[in-house]
Amino acid sequence: MGEKQYPKVVVYSTATCPWCHRVKAYLKEQGVPFKDIMVDKDQNAAQEMVRITGQMGVPVIAIGNKPIIGFDKTKIDKALGL
Repeated sequence: MGEKQYPKVVVYSTATCPWCHRVKAYLKEQGVPFKDIMVDKDQNAAQEMVRITGQMGVPVIAIGNKPIIGFDKTKIDKALGL
């Protein structure tokens, strides 16, 4: 059997955010590949995150075209089909 296919996952985070570290650890535990964008180092990415969500807080997890604000395991699992 092939590996489970997941929608594209992007995590908008900062180096100092403990919830960002938790969500990335959780995705790794589940075997979900993701792109990590550090909004504290990339102003364009920070502006994109705010445009998508209207939020300045992290983490923001974009799964497919659905943004999830904060480490909401229930919403993350549902969006990934876990």
